[in-house]
Amino acid sequence: MQVLMILSQIWKSGADIYLDAKDDRIAIKNQKLIPKPVMEAAEQHGQVIDQWFKSWKNANGEKVTLMKMVHQMCGWQHNQKLNDWLCNEKESLTLFDDWMVLLAKNGWTDIYEDFRQYENNQSNKLSHELYKRAVAYAKKVNK
Repeated sequence: MQVLMILSQIWKSGADIYLDAKDDRIAIKNQKLIPKPVMEAAEQHGQVIDQWFKSWKNANGEKVTLMKMVHQMCGWQHNQKLNDWLCNEKESLTLFDDWMVLLAKNGWTDIYEDFRQYENNQSNKLSHELYKRAVAYAKKVNK
């Protein structure tokens, strides 16, 4: 089972799985909400899950924002601020769609695969523009 498939099922169950900043280990909140087969899959793939989380540790703000956007759009992890931004700025939503289409043209056809392996210079330009728009929107809203 793919890492993002397992993680998405955990998040959609109402539980949260994350890398604890205190001890750099995987932590789970509300584990009792996770269906037994999903928890068993998570235990079997623990090392790969740990590697996935750690691969994001040093990611810049652009990449993290894109990851959160993908998770929001897939319905895995709700992010109200991102949702508000994309609902209020249709140009940004269109740009996000353009970014996803470009990644699909680069071979990203499975949402349960990490999108980072399908990026190129063109997608990086779009992601940079998306990040600038997200930051500008956040500053405008937080005034």
